[in-house]
Amino acid sequence: MFKDNKKIKIIAIIEAVLIVILTVPLVIFTMTTNTAINIVPTINTEPDVKTKADSSPKEIVYQQEVPTIEKVADIIPENSVNTEISENTEIPTTTAIVTQKSAKNDEYSLYKDKDMETSINGIDVSEYQGFIDWKQVKDSGIDFAFIRIGCRTYADGGIIYDTRFKENLYSADRAGIHTGVYFFSQALTTEEAIEEADAVIEAIRPFNITYPVVFDWEIIYEDYARTDEISIDSLADCCVAFCERVKEAGYTPMIYQNTSTLLSKVDLPRVKEYDIWLAEYNDEPTYYYDFKIWQYASDGRVPGIATDVDMNVSFKDYSK
Repeated sequence: MFKDNKKIKIIAIIEAVLIVILTVPLVIFTMTTNTAINIVPTINTEPDVKTKADSSPKEIVYQQEVPTIEKVADIIPENSVNTEISENTEIPTTTAIVTQKSAKNDEYSLYKDKDMETSINGIDVSEYQGFIDWKQVKDSGIDFAFIRIGCRTYADGGIIYDTRFKENLYSADRAGIHTGVYFFSQALTTEEAIEEADAVIEAIRPFNITYPVVFDWEIIYEDYARTDEISIDSLADCCVAFCERVKEAGYTPMIYQNTSTLLSKVDLPRVKEYDIWLAEYNDEPTYYYDFKIWQYASDGRVPGIATDVDMNVSFKDYSK
């Protein structure tokens, strides 16, 4: 019996040693892997807002063309569209002049004003870009990125969150890229706009946000949406409510829109104090009022991203 117990103890010791020997390489491999790829620490970023499943089709974005004013008028009731466009002296005009290719990367556009470089290269992404190697993105010459936090669905009005926003915010910042965020809004009222702003603010608290927090309200062109009949006044109310809530929280608010919707649907004098992120896919923008960021393409290619991606230039360094 004693000899048997002694043998058992010896066997147990040998097994314990073997376990240690086999475990150490696994731990080292895991630590090395975590360093090599984008690993997000456990962070509680869930906003105090009830979410619903997205029962509507996925987000519709400006991927193929910037809608014309006539197309906007076809979708939105006549009494909620301004089809007579005229210059408004109350609103500052743009100072950006010339578009050129960047010497840093032939694929990126660069604005110059009086032969001085005045723009910063950037992108915007959502879960649809999949896994992103942010170090490659940074090394390619991208200096800022807007990350989608989530959206309100245009069918049932539920708020859902982008499945990769935490991963993208953490990893982009770690790679040295300045980050801002945007929320795809379908708000109908100031209450809904504030709910969206609060959801974003709670979600981004743990992260280093140096670029604007953006209100991205879009017209849905290919499907029925709960927002189809929103008036110009109500949309302006939503813009102001979202942006003021963001400003109160200590972040820089911004409004994203395309040229035709800005001119036909947005009450520009009411939102003139907020910076504009313009979407217009041309060699040069035709929008003559002031804007601080220009989204000039939706089919850009950037090292580290496997899909097409939206390309942007900023004429203001929000990180300073």
